[in-house]
Amino acid sequence: MNFAYYPGCSAAGSSADYEMSTRAVCRALKIGLQEIPDWNCCGSTPAHAVDTELSAALCVRNLDLAARMDASTVVTPCPSCLSNLKHAGKRMENPDFRARVNELLDNPAAETLPEVTSVMQGIASCRSEADIAANVCKPLKGLKIAAYYGCLMSRPAGLMQFGDPENPTLMESLLSACGAEMVDFPLKTECCGASFGIPERPMTAVNSGRILEVASNMGVDAIAVACPLCQMNLDLRQKQASKAVNVFFNMPVLYYTQLMGLAFGFDPRELGLHKLCVSADPLLQKLDGLRREEALAEAKAKAAEGGNA
Repeated sequence: MNFAYYPGCSAAGSSADYEMSTRAVCRALKIGLQEIPDWNCCGSTPAHAVDTELSAALCVRNLDLAARMDASTVVTPCPSCLSNLKHAGKRMENPDFRARVNELLDNPAAETLPEVTSVMQGIASCRSEADIAANVCKPLKGLKIAAYYGCLMSRPAGLMQFGDPENPTLMESLLSACGAEMVDFPLKTECCGASFGIPERPMTAVNSGRILEVASNMGVDAIAVACPLCQMNLDLRQKQASKAVNVFFNMPVLYYTQLMGLAFGFDPRELGLHKLCVSADPLLQKLDGLRREEALAEAKAKAAEGGNA
């Protein structure tokens, strides 16, 4: 299965670990990601608030490039990119809006633009939970994980088409197939503060602190995320969040693809775990310890069977 792939600007910088692990997981699952040639920024979080048509033109150019690849579907890992690309595609259904956007482009956009979906949905659309489990060689069994989607992935519900906007469960399904114990995390779609981490740092610290505190109280080993902004606020800004709610945190915040990659047997460095601000070493040590205990128990059971025979 092949998809046109839009990495987004953060893939080469702040979320390089997301990019590394996304490509590794898709490679393991034999899902082809054909990067859109000469793609450009989608406008990120602020562009649409400044100029809707110019923001849409940025996105439509990418979708048009994908159409010229004969792609039927574009996948992207970033919820902000996903939202922008989806909004642009929807707005292009309006002939007047399309005409104004086409004036901003070098060439008029293709009449039919590709569908856009998340990498997470792309994986689930062509690989079953059984397919994922078949690739697991180092199961996440024994790890307790909270899935945190953030506020953009599932909203607005009609456009994003990501299941229940208040209670999406796709990440839980993918990680459960890898052996993880997924908790019922009540704040999975609450906002972490997103891009307000710079202009409204205190607000972001409180929002992120609340998410980290609830996850900590639930006794999870890590929080799994799918958004570079969420990962940054919960990981890079974790000390700020600790101060805001007066609770010390040492919570690893990993991309769901990093956890899947670990289950598939990739080296942690191949998945960019060394780029995390809050070290995932305790989680890795726990996972290795659990697997050693299992191997020892199996060896004892076999020895006992041999003795009985």
